[in-house]
Amino acid sequence: MEHLLNPRVKNIEISGIRKFYNMVANMEDMISLTIGQPDFGTPGHIKAAAKKAIDENFTVYTHNAGFMELREAASVYFNKKYGLDYRSEDEIIVTAGASEAIDVILRTILTEKSEVILPGPVYPGYEPVIQLCGARPVYADITKNGFKLTVDILKHYINDRTRCIILPYPSNPTGVTLSQEELRDIAELVRGKDIFILADEIYSELVFDQEHTSIAAYLREQTIVINGLSKSHSMTGWRIGFILAPSEISRHILKVHQYNVTCAASVSQQAALAALKDGYDDAIPMKEEYAKRRDYVYKRLSDLKFRVVKPDGAFYFFVQVPDGFGSSLEFCLDLVEKAKVAVVPGDAFSPLGEGYFRISFAYSMETLKTAMDRMEAYLQR
Repeated sequence: MEHLLNPRVKNIEISGIRKFYNMVANMEDMISLTIGQPDFGTPGHIKAAAKKAIDENFTVYTHNAGFMELREAASVYFNKKYGLDYRSEDEIIVTAGASEAIDVILRTILTEKSEVILPGPVYPGYEPVIQLCGARPVYADITKNGFKLTVDILKHYINDRTRCIILPYPSNPTGVTLSQEELRDIAELVRGKDIFILADEIYSELVFDQEHTSIAAYLREQTIVINGLSKSHSMTGWRIGFILAPSEISRHILKVHQYNVTCAASVSQQAALAALKDGYDDAIPMKEEYAKRRDYVYKRLSDLKFRVVKPDGAFYFFVQVPDGFGSSLEFCLDLVEKAKVAVVPGDAFSPLGEGYFRISFAYSMETLKTAMDRMEAYLQR
């Protein structure tokens, strides 16, 4: 019966990140630096709120957009954090993680044969959804621009079919982010055009050397913001994301969200309320630790003569493969076999990622030190 399936589904692939992670997961003595999974536990006050919700039977459907107290808390939180002004009643939707937010937004705004501009290399979760919508992903090559999608590059890719530009900053896989000036320039380029900006800001709380700025501060009317608690509060498994969008856009996204999941999990919503109201600074200790890990890994990679851009945020390095290897996959497989260290081949992040590999430093310092020692010994051999 497989021949009857939707050909668009048959033509998409499982994420290359997960493919490589699954391949090495059960190998003995393997150090895996593959997954962007915070190694911190969810803060205790958040877990306590979830337990209380269960005990008090807060285990039923909520409003499709999320229960009002949570949306009100989200409105306050994102205003205090980033100066964004979104109404709780009709401009904020609580989703089942940022992944569901990507899905329902793109299904709402895309039509057949429309185009979406993405910086390449980029997180692999966008392209399959774009293709399932019958639209076309267009990768803008940022490999020679410090991994930044700036106006000088972007303007060459915009045409009459462009419906959306995705700005995933801080970036997975590069850790790079955009400055206020760079965001303002993009806002001015796009202003008044029939183009949406999809600002995926899931790593906004993990910016090390500057304050995070959202392009929605400069182009609110055309911007849809995605954020969530997975990285900021170490809540990946709780599956809570947020969509912030003008009401005339949000009300249509809500319809797709409703038929997709009805609502985000009610217990997770109560946990999210505790995160937003009582955990305003929960990300700070994690960010400080990630910054130490970044600096350590950057020094080790630099000492080993790897070519790498120092990340501004998130918890990834995107590193050029050493000379002498035919592909990213070849290098990563060789590293697995000879050094017992697993990283992600760059082509998992679009064809423009070929020639690179991604390291996640969302692991303990001890794990990172061992991994770097093994990589050093590997290169010496």
